[in-house]
Amino acid sequence: MVSSATATVEAYLIELPSERRAVVATVRALVNAHLPAGYVECMNWGMISWEIPLSRYPITYNKKPLAYAALAAQKNNYALYLMCAYSDSQIEGDLRAAYAAAGLKLDMGKSCLRFRALEGLLQPAVAAAIASTPPETHIARYEASRVRN
Repeated sequence: MVSSATATVEAYLIELPSERRAVVATVRALVNAHLPAGYVECMNWGMISWEIPLSRYPITYNKKPLAYAALAAQKNNYALYLMCAYSDSQIEGDLRAAYAAAGLKLDMGKSCLRFRALEGLLQPAVAAAIASTPPETHIARYEASRVRN
């Protein structure tokens, strides 16, 4: 994974080549337009990250803010990390169904949706996934995942 040492989103965008900057800026705007209130945008893990700040939810296993989404320009593609799809099989299923209905190939790992060009990102489906989970629901899913039987 390619990561950036920059401290701000603006600095991250500036360091990208112009054509890659345009794609990342477009996806960033999509996420910001559909992001439920309560998440904050910052640089974390070497990429643009949307997360629940520690001031709101400080009890994470790694003492880092609880990530909701992240975006990076990788060496050979772009990566959009969607924790909502990772933690909710219905959201993941909706993404998969939307891609299939659109005739697009979905290249997705557990949470990482990879695409090589903006045309490979099904923006309406991604917007719906981003909008799907308010912070309280994300926290509840996180807490449920941490319960040991």
